[in-house]
Amino acid sequence: MKKMNMQQLLACDKFVVDDEEHHILLNKEICSICQAKPCIYACPAGLYILKDGEINFDDAGCLECGTCRLICPQEGALSWNYPRGNFGVIYRYG
Repeated sequence: MKKMNMQQLLACDKFVVDDEEHHILLNKEICSICQAKPCIYACPAGLYILKDGEINFDDAGCLECGTCRLICPQEGALSWNYPRGNFGVIYRYG
């Protein structure tokens, strides 16, 4: 079996993005005071990025694992809900 990188693994899944109601919302004011920014390193899909000193998140590709909400040290920085019906990740393999 060939070893796959993150992009190849994520390509095995299908993502139905809800552009009207995002299931993860960041309070960037609170995120800005976080020194460690563990979400950047812990997200298995690599969806949290630091750009110009600000945390950015794109929920297209979210695996809905909840890692970010468990690891975030800042109260109120992250609002996490499951996506509405028919939206979110659809696992094709495994």
